[in-house]
Amino acid sequence: MSSQRLSRIGVSIFGSVVSIALSWPYWRDFEYWAESREMWLLYFAAGFVLAVYVFYVFLGTLSTLFEHDAIDRVRRAREAGSQEDAP
Repeated sequence: MSSQRLSRIGVSIFGSVVSIALSWPYWRDFEYWAESREMWLLYFAAGFVLAVYVFYVFLGTLSTLFEHDAIDRVRRAREAGSQEDAP
Protein backbone atom coordinates (compact mmCIF):
# COMPACT_ATOMS: atom_id res chain seq x y z
CA MET A 1 0.00 0.00 0.00
CA SER A 2 1.11 3.53 -0.62
CA SER A 3 2.07 5.83 2.22
CA GLN A 4 -0.85 8.12 1.40
CA ARG A 5 -3.32 5.25 1.74
CA LEU A 6 -1.75 4.14 5.03
CA SER A 7 -1.91 7.65 6.43
CA ARG A 8 -5.57 7.96 5.39
CA ILE A 9 -6.42 4.67 7.08
CA GLY A 10 -4.48 5.73 10.18
CA VAL A 11 -6.29 9.07 10.43
CA SER A 12 -9.61 7.31 9.80
CA ILE A 13 -9.04 4.83 12.60
CA PHE A 14 -7.84 7.56 14.96
CA GLY A 15 -10.90 9.70 14.22
CA SER A 16 -13.17 6.73 14.79
CA VAL A 17 -11.53 5.89 18.12
CA VAL A 18 -11.97 9.49 19.24
CA SER A 19 -15.62 9.38 18.18
CA ILE A 20 -16.22 6.23 20.20
CA ALA A 21 -14.42 7.69 23.21
CA LEU A 22 -16.64 10.76 23.09
CA SER A 23 -19.83 8.69 23.11
CA TRP A 24 -18.89 5.75 25.32
CA PRO A 25 -22.08 4.09 26.63
CA TYR A 26 -20.90 3.68 30.24
CA TRP A 27 -21.09 7.44 30.68
CA ARG A 28 -24.82 7.18 29.97
CA ASP A 29 -25.50 4.04 32.05
CA PHE A 30 -26.86 2.32 28.91
CA GLU A 31 -29.94 4.58 29.04
CA TYR A 32 -30.42 5.20 25.33
CA TRP A 33 -31.17 3.12 22.23
CA ALA A 34 -29.69 -0.25 23.17
CA GLU A 35 -30.61 -1.61 26.59
CA SER A 36 -28.20 -4.54 26.77
CA ARG A 37 -24.42 -4.58 26.79
CA GLU A 38 -24.35 -6.85 23.71
CA MET A 39 -26.47 -4.43 21.71
CA TRP A 40 -24.20 -1.56 22.72
CA LEU A 41 -21.17 -3.53 21.54
CA LEU A 42 -22.87 -4.34 18.25
CA TYR A 43 -23.95 -0.71 17.88
CA PHE A 44 -20.43 0.61 18.47
CA ALA A 45 -18.74 -2.02 16.30
CA ALA A 46 -21.01 -1.18 13.37
CA GLY A 47 -20.57 2.54 14.05
CA PHE A 48 -16.79 2.16 14.17
CA VAL A 49 -16.65 0.39 10.81
CA LEU A 50 -18.96 2.98 9.28
CA ALA A 51 -16.92 5.85 10.77
CA VAL A 52 -13.65 4.45 9.39
CA TYR A 53 -15.25 4.17 5.95
CA VAL A 54 -16.66 7.71 6.07
CA PHE A 55 -13.36 9.21 7.23
CA TYR A 56 -11.44 7.27 4.57
CA VAL A 57 -13.76 8.36 1.75
CA PHE A 58 -13.71 11.97 3.00
CA LEU A 59 -9.90 12.06 3.06
CA GLY A 60 -9.73 10.51 -0.43
CA THR A 61 -12.15 13.11 -1.76
CA LEU A 62 -10.25 15.88 -0.02
CA SER A 63 -6.98 14.82 -1.64
CA THR A 64 -8.71 14.75 -5.05
CA LEU A 65 -9.97 18.27 -4.40
CA PHE A 66 -6.45 19.48 -3.62
CA GLU A 67 -5.09 17.76 -6.74
CA HIS A 68 -7.66 19.52 -8.90
CA ASP A 69 -6.84 22.82 -7.22
CA ALA A 70 -3.14 22.33 -7.95
CA ILE A 71 -3.89 21.55 -11.61
CA ASP A 72 -6.06 24.66 -11.85
CA ARG A 73 -3.31 26.82 -10.32
CA VAL A 74 -0.78 25.55 -12.84
CA ARG A 75 -3.21 26.21 -15.69
CA ARG A 76 -3.88 29.76 -14.46
CA ALA A 77 -0.16 30.42 -14.02
CA ARG A 78 0.51 29.26 -17.59
CA GLU A 79 -2.30 31.44 -18.92
CA ALA A 80 -1.01 34.44 -16.99
CA GLY A 81 2.52 33.77 -18.27
CA SER A 82 1.39 33.52 -21.87
CA GLN A 83 -0.61 36.77 -21.58
CA GLU A 84 2.47 38.60 -20.28
CA ASP A 85 4.53 37.36 -23.24
CA ALA A 86 1.96 38.60 -25.77
CA PRO A 87 2.60 42.11 -27.22
